[in-house]
Amino acid sequence: MNLKLGFTPGRFLVHEHQAPWKVVRAFHSPGGESLVHLHNVSGGILGGDSLALTMDVGAAAQVQVTSTSATRVYRARDGALPAQLRTHVTVAGGALLEYLPDPVIPFAGSRFEQRTSITLHESAGLFWWETISCGREAAGERFQFESLFSHTEIRSGRQLIAVEHWRLEPGRGSASSLVRMGPFLYSTVFYLCHPKGVSLEGALVKMAHELSTVETRWGASALVANGCVVRGLSMQSRFLAAGLISFWSMAKETLYGREAILPRKMY
Repeated sequence: MNLKLGFTPGRFLVHEHQAPWKVVRAFHSPGGESLVHLHNVSGGILGGDSLALTMDVGAAAQVQVTSTSATRVYRARDGALPAQLRTHVTVAGGALLEYLPDPVIPFAGSRFEQRTSITLHESAGLFWWETISCGREAAGERFQFESLFSHTEIRSGRQLIAVEHWRLEPGRGSASSLVRMGPFLYSTVFYLCHPKGVSLEGALVKMAHELSTVETRWGASALVANGCVVRGLSMQSRFLAAGLISFWSMAKETLYGREAILPRKMY
């Protein structure tokens, strides 16, 4: 179940396209980026699914990628393998990739594993966020999934600048433990990578302090090189969404002198 996308300035290529993935075409965003919507025509990720997403962003290309809705991870059948998503991304010199999806919602009884590998040219830019939900809260599901695993690596040139590796298994250890989610129901991570990205640390830390409340906590720090990371925890997903836009807007204006414009959705 593969989807392989390529981008060059003014051109969008679909190298491989297998169900349940669907991509209609690239749109021209108001900010000048090529905007692509990732569809899952099955409505979500099923137990046993093995999905692969590859994105190759060529030199000087300006790209936005978003989802058409939240990523729903459905209950796994007994004996089924965990649903899997493997993502491989390369961003060439002078290019910018903005990956701005809706949250991941793991349903009760679901098992999901995702592995992400991102390789950036030293002069490339990246805005990459991901938000994880506790489950279908409106249906009374809070941390009723079986397991949720994520591994992410980001390289700038040959240097490994970020590694993230975690697993949540509510049946083996309470998600509300202070060493896990505490009282919060939603979490997010936002990577901001750019040759001058480390210089944003002070402004991001200040903004994180200003946006933090009893219901939502933010933190920010510099990566070992070429970027920063922002993390957030909240009782409500809308607070994280608003905060992410604030961090992104400040960073894009500072680093690129351009307004951060949310991609319009296509359903």
